[in-house]
Amino acid sequence: MQILVLNGVNLDVLGRRDHALYGGLSIDELETRIYHWANESGHTARCRQTNSEGEYIDWIHDAIDWQGGMIVNAAAWTHYSYAIRDALEILTCPWVEVHLSNVDEREDWRRVSVIEGLASHRIIGKGPQGYKEAIEWLSANAKG
Repeated sequence: MQILVLNGVNLDVLGRRDHALYGGLSIDELETRIYHWANESGHTARCRQTNSEGEYIDWIHDAIDWQGGMIVNAAAWTHYSYAIRDALEILTCPWVEVHLSNVDEREDWRRVSVIEGLASHRIIGKGPQGYKEAIEWLSANAKG
């Protein structure tokens, strides 16, 4: 199975953000782990990151007929982007919403996920391990 991983806004500076919340990995180090975990599970991964909401939506549109599984970390867009929500609503493949930090225990505005009800599964607050768990979940629950 091919797993598409879409990382959103500010994740390109992951290694420079609050290590207590996000861990100390850079986006390159995180993606290397994701590729390794996918390979270990007998799958391949394709990781993408952008700070452009329009580009993120384009990538979702490109995946409308995706036959594998997806991991979506829309980052701050999770909390307010109905445009991303509308794009995700069209997906037919299983996808997992992932957040490095525990957004349910942070600021009030971060506790709202406009995409939560659409996701096949949700993993929050497990740092990089959340991506590994998402791959494992997709491996057990997705076709392709």
